[in-house]
Amino acid sequence: MSKKSRSKLWFLVHSWLALPIWFFVLIVCVTGTLAVVSQEIVWLANPDIRASKPSDDAELLSYEQVIEAMNRAEPQTIVKSLSRPDESHFALTSNVAYPDGRTVEVFVNPYTGVIQGIAPAFDFQQFTRALHGWWLVPFTNGFSWGWYLVSLLGLPLLASLVTGLVVYKRFWKGFFKPTLRFNHGARIFWGDFHRLSGIWSIWFIAVISITGTWFLIQAILFDNQISISSEPIVPVITRDKVPLSSPGVRAPMIPLDEAIDIATQRIPGLEASFVSLPATAYSHLMIGGRGWYPLMYQTAQINPYNGEIAASHLLSDRSGLEFVTESMRPLHTGDFGGLWIKMIWFFFGLVLSMMVLSGLLIWSKRTALATLNALKRGAKVRRQPLENPLGQAETTEGNR
Repeated sequence: MSKKSRSKLWFLVHSWLALPIWFFVLIVCVTGTLAVVSQEIVWLANPDIRASKPSDDAELLSYEQVIEAMNRAEPQTIVKSLSRPDESHFALTSNVAYPDGRTVEVFVNPYTGVIQGIAPAFDFQQFTRALHGWWLVPFTNGFSWGWYLVSLLGLPLLASLVTGLVVYKRFWKGFFKPTLRFNHGARIFWGDFHRLSGIWSIWFIAVISITGTWFLIQAILFDNQISISSEPIVPVITRDKVPLSSPGVRAPMIPLDEAIDIATQRIPGLEASFVSLPATAYSHLMIGGRGWYPLMYQTAQINPYNGEIAASHLLSDRSGLEFVTESMRPLHTGDFGGLWIKMIWFFFGLVLSMMVLSGLLIWSKRTALATLNALKRGAKVRRQPLENPLGQAETTEGNR
């Protein structure tokens, strides 16, 4: 096969990857793009999720001050956890329980400690992420088939990136001489757009396709009870280690802010973004947050009575494989560096969605015709060796 024929074959392989499966890919890309900024969309629509300052000079409360304010406002409330979003314009989220057995998530103002509202069980953010991630197919026994269906798309997306780079010779020239012709018809415009957006999105397509493929591997590992985590299993505090202030009455816990100070001393650079309070008298207090590496969380399990760190899960505890696998989700969602990172992911998500759409338009107008012509040429080449001998035979008979 000549070099030119091989190039045409690669082009047809790349083009046939734009079969109707790419309509599904387009929907997944669009919903994923929305999911990146879904929290911000909820912030615009729901005032309860906003961290509104009561005054210009108001300062953020510590976790302990927030819990004290919540208990003063609603003494019956049992705070189970507190979480501070990466972006300061969002309210805190807290998981609280009530004496009647209800457990709900509430939005708490980080400046006043006032409970601003109850989080809905299923909001726009959860809807877009569920639609994008597993097409709303419920999880019954392990990962749903919707999760497998969506994560499988990482493979053709990666294959399309590779074949596209093979087809587009010297693609790097597009960085220095970008071409986008507006006055040469729709076919020329969409072709230029497809190539140009693909060149500038190489890094993003690689990230999304590789991390998407990891979600497929993750589901397979989980459904087969295979774990690669090094996170320790922390035993509960034994009964004899629970101090009593008087017979039958346990001693109070150390102040929460003091426990956070202990955790930050143990984990240099830690910014505590969530705390999980002990569920029972024998449970530990968990404090966690990001450190110098923004793609992974570090946690510390602390004895709530004496401040002793029972266990921790630090960056240094992770294996090289865990560094890779735990980085996959934030890299896929862009949820690791605040609003600006999200906006970059949102922009390139739009570009990727438009690139898939342009690929479909190009395929529908050109691939079917190109494949038909290739089949005709192939059939003609196969017939030629048989036609020559027959022609020679007819000539010989005529001479006789």
